[in-house]
Amino acid sequence: MIAVLGLVVGVVLGLVLQPTVPPLVQPYLPIAVVAALDAVFGGLRAVLDGVFDDRVFVVSFLSNVVVAALVVYLGDQLGVGAQLSTGVVVVLGIRIFSNAAAIRRHLFRA
Repeated sequence: MIAVLGLVVGVVLGLVLQPTVPPLVQPYLPIAVVAALDAVFGGLRAVLDGVFDDRVFVVSFLSNVVVAALVVYLGDQLGVGAQLSTGVVVVLGIRIFSNAAAIRRHLFRA
């Protein structure tokens, strides 16, 4: 219930305050969102499998976001940012769909 309340408060604050993303951070935000989604789907899968640990989830969430952003930043510094961004999205996308398939199998027994 606390998570749902936090989500509602966050959405309302976002709509009311309408925050802007600094231009320096804009290239990394989509990658960070995909990395965060990977952690969320992994956490949901762990809940359904009965092995969820909140500490592991928080560490996974934060490390996924930081590592993905750092890889893209490093790629930008080396001049291959677009290629590394694509690679990060592909890898995390595969993980998201893998977790989604496991969740589907768990929920629908199919």
